[in-house]
Amino acid sequence: MELLVCDYKVIQIDGDYAHLQRLDKPEEPYKLVARALLPPEIMEGSKLHYEMLQYELIS
Repeated sequence: MELLVCDYKVIQIDGDYAHLQRLDKPEEPYKLVARALLPPEIMEGSKLHYEMLQYELIS
């Protein structure tokens, strides 16, 4: 089983959720993620690295 490793861009913050766009597949629908699972300092336009079920701020 191969775990997903990819980067996302925060497109919109909507209350307790964030809409993420996958950078390598921008045609895919946005991923809705609870903000509790994301770094607290994110803002719209932030980029995140996803690996091992964790999100890390990269810019």
